[in-house]
Amino acid sequence: MIDGSHPGNVDSRAALQAALEGVPERERGARFYCVLVYVRDAHDPRPLRADGLWEGRILTSERGSGGFGYDPVFYLPERGLTMAQLSPEEKNAISHRGRAFRMMVEACFG
Repeated sequence: MIDGSHPGNVDSRAALQAALEGVPERERGARFYCVLVYVRDAHDPRPLRADGLWEGRILTSERGSGGFGYDPVFYLPERGLTMAQLSPEEKNAISHRGRAFRMMVEACFG
């Protein structure tokens, strides 16, 4: 797994927590959004587009040690876990990037 304790990741999470200080967890809605575009050539009149959305909430404290970036504070209510608590396989299966990628594969290869 990728180590989420990289100083840049920790600083980003600390800045996010500071910005949300005093905001109750139930009001800390968040989302990740991924857009993929496939342009077949410079004159492609209809590039393919795929997107994926992942909704959650930002917790007041970190949970889990997997993943990177905001994974330890991005909570998935339907799973009762943060992204950092998911296995890499489970995260890829339900993430915004995974959804967009599967949509693009379907658009390209049917």
